[in-house]
Amino acid sequence: MSASTPPSWPGNLYGLFQSRFPADRARSFIEMEDGRAYSYGDLENISGRYARLLTNLGVTKGERVAVQVEKSPEAIFLYLACLRAGAIYLPLNPAYTKSEVDYFLGDAEPRVVVCRPESEIEISGIARAAGIAHVLTLDRDNGGSLPGRARDLTPLEDYAAAEPGDVAALLYTSGTTGRSKGAMLTHGNLASNALALHETWGFQADDVLLHALPLFHTHGLFVATHCVLLNGTGMLFLPKFDTGAVVKLLPRATVMMGVPTFYTRLLAHAPFTAEACRNMRLFISGSAPLLEETFHAFRERTGHTILERYGMTETGMNTSNPLDGERIAGTVGFPLPGVEARVCGDKGQVLGPGEIGTIEVRGPNVFIGYWRMAEKTKAEIRPDGFFITGDVGKIDARGTVHIVGRAKDLIICGGFNVYPKEIELCIDRIGGVDESAVIGVPHPDFGEAVLAVVKREPNAGNVTAESVIAACKSELANFKVPKQVRFVDELPRNAMGKVQKNDLRARYTKA
Repeated sequence: MSASTPPSWPGNLYGLFQSRFPADRARSFIEMEDGRAYSYGDLENISGRYARLLTNLGVTKGERVAVQVEKSPEAIFLYLACLRAGAIYLPLNPAYTKSEVDYFLGDAEPRVVVCRPESEIEISGIARAAGIAHVLTLDRDNGGSLPGRARDLTPLEDYAAAEPGDVAALLYTSGTTGRSKGAMLTHGNLASNALALHETWGFQADDVLLHALPLFHTHGLFVATHCVLLNGTGMLFLPKFDTGAVVKLLPRATVMMGVPTFYTRLLAHAPFTAEACRNMRLFISGSAPLLEETFHAFRERTGHTILERYGMTETGMNTSNPLDGERIAGTVGFPLPGVEARVCGDKGQVLGPGEIGTIEVRGPNVFIGYWRMAEKTKAEIRPDGFFITGDVGKIDARGTVHIVGRAKDLIICGGFNVYPKEIELCIDRIGGVDESAVIGVPHPDFGEAVLAVVKREPNAGNVTAESVIAACKSELANFKVPKQVRFVDELPRNAMGKVQKNDLRARYTKA
């Protein structure tokens, strides 16, 4: 089966997954830490009932369903229900604040919102203002109005007709101007990427995935879950990453996907030993750069070499170090089957091996554009189909891709993308603040920590580090909130008046 064009594929991503489900639907799909288990039969039944409820609520093909809930098996079944109903799935980080959710719902205009029960009053107010028809609730223990209203419904037996080019998911990624962009990912984008990863990482009939990633993010929702669904096998499902729980479950797993923070925390946990990894086949890392010291320390401790890959919200995964062959620390490997990568200069010219420039990618995995942002889409997808990633890197003579920096000062904190402009806008609104600059500085656990450099107005002594952090917490998700605030008399600038963030990073990294 080709990674990019599966034969006899019905077009709906759920249909592709279903074609790979085990013949014995009693086979385990999800096993929880407390012993609760869900079979493939449960998957079909519960997602079918959720899909029936969505259609009863008037959800038709192409309408959005926004979901801001805690990680649970039911959250996965809801995602699959959206595919079955032909809806567009919109996952939202539970850490997003009211103002952030207000923007997402106003921009995407979903027909249905599913939230945590404790957020129902707040979300209902936002929904009414945005003209959204229905608000349902779901908690991590299968409680809430969504499962309650779906419990006695007859499962939808089939799934909506779809073309590979139809949008399946809408994922918002922070914008450098402060306005988030909704990346439209099609059934074909997601299917081709899942097939390429399943092939590249050599999934086997007895593989068991240890799933400790969040479900609102490409990594946990698509990369990890899709590989399991295509494999027709099971996963050990943790509500969040916990070193003790991971070490306890590792002997029963064969594959684990994580962000670098997972691996640094495991290395700091004495019970994490080679014996704990005795049945593991593969450790995969992504969503943030893996430090070379972590790469080597992990191999020395366990005998396993972490496989690093490279992707982003708009494209899914683009490259991977090899399953069989040398995995080189500090590199992200080769383009996946069906994916092309190149490096271009400031004028769009293609650069040669070893030359540093902006990485661009093309393939069936690349999204079709930004939701209601035609000009932004046109600016970032070239006429020949290459997407300008904004990441700075090089491709060596062997074809190995190296990420050497990130354009536009993107910060990656604990695997989450943080764009400074959004935080700067928040800080600059504080009374007594003249201006601010936000940078990322190295952090042993998160990879990078958010640091705000603030210039106060004269006699604004009431602006303190504590007040800046408190203001950010009221408007922003916790991972975006500065860990440190430093005050300066002037921000460094070049001759054109642009703040020199490189100077700030050099100054505060040394500090």
